[in-house]
Amino acid sequence: MKNWTILAFFLIFLSTKLLAQREEEAIKTVVTHLFTGMKTGDSTLSRSAFAKSCIMQTIVNKNEKLSVRTEQLDDFIKFIGSPHKEKFDERIVFSKILIDGPLATVWTDYKFYIDEKFSHCGVNSFQLAKLDNRWQIVYLIDTRRKDNCSSMIP
Repeated sequence: MKNWTILAFFLIFLSTKLLAQREEEAIKTVVTHLFTGMKTGDSTLSRSAFAKSCIMQTIVNKNEKLSVRTEQLDDFIKFIGSPHKEKFDERIVFSKILIDGPLATVWTDYKFYIDEKFSHCGVNSFQLAKLDNRWQIVYLIDTRRKDNCSSMIP
């Protein structure tokens, strides 16, 4: 009987671990769609990553004065899909993913390039919710800077 109990606990542990890995991969796919769409000019792919009511913000440092600027998702998507000769390439590394049921937090370091020219670096912080049985970005805030970027991985 003792062996069956140990086996049952092991199987529960294993299935929980596999489910968590699947959820992490689904979350990574959503975030990756955002940046793949941005790089290729595919606004439909980028838009698919977001919930309709997503809030997008960036922390701005202007003359050593910090503020938070809110950007409109529709303007961002329109920008991605508008014809442009440059390639916008945000190279990310998934640093941390936390999941609690239908809520996930994702932290990514990034370096941003226009074509192959370095522009800036920073960190993205995403909040995702599992809505209609799929992960969607509901909140995104980032930092942007031009210094102290050499230690960033991407």
